[in-house]
Amino acid sequence: MAVSTGLKKKLKLSPCTVDDSGNVTVDDGSAFEVMLNPSSYSHSYSIGYNKKEALGQLASDTKFSGIKPEKVGFDIVIDGTGVVELAGDDVKTQVKSLTDIVYRYDGNNHEPNHVRLLWGSLIFFGRLESMTAEYTLFKPSGEPLRAKIKLAFAGFMSKEEEALRANRSSPDLSHQIEVKAGDTLPALCYRVYKDSSYYLEVAKANNITNFRDIEPGSKLHFPPLR
Repeated sequence: MAVSTGLKKKLKLSPCTVDDSGNVTVDDGSAFEVMLNPSSYSHSYSIGYNKKEALGQLASDTKFSGIKPEKVGFDIVIDGTGVVELAGDDVKTQVKSLTDIVYRYDGNNHEPNHVRLLWGSLIFFGRLESMTAEYTLFKPSGEPLRAKIKLAFAGFMSKEEEALRANRSSPDLSHQIEVKAGDTLPALCYRVYKDSSYYLEVAKANNITNFRDIEPGSKLHFPPLR
């Protein structure tokens, strides 16, 4: 049975590494723990649609193209006035510690760090989309005494999770189809995209100069919708 300590758990931001197979390793030893938990946070979800319009068409036919990354955003405060006990470092050093985790460029992978956000029931893996630090109180020397940090993260999904959630027959994913006798490029496009008008884009992607001339037995690549 869990025993309450009376202590309020704080939001932690931990750097992560992701290997070539999509496996995630969390470095809890380097986590940044906030001084004051956010008063609120936003968690948004969105879906992408392809809205290709034909010449003279009065209305567009909206087609599903993919699930977009989830997004989480919140504000935190770092206070050095003494109202809240600062964890050993001044405001400027605390901001740098946070920046090193969420903003630092990983030279080995040539991209920013992946980060895990952990707070109560919120467990979110993502990467920083934007960070704004607003300094509001200062010492006579000009050193900041308080900073409000606005953070926004775009979600990361491991390959294993993506494979479970994605519909592999969906037109947002690449297809490779072997041409059979009687197949036409517009008919194959309709099978994959539910829209035969994509035959010119598919012909271009496969370096086909005459879309009517496709050989049975050849394999054609059907790229994701844009």
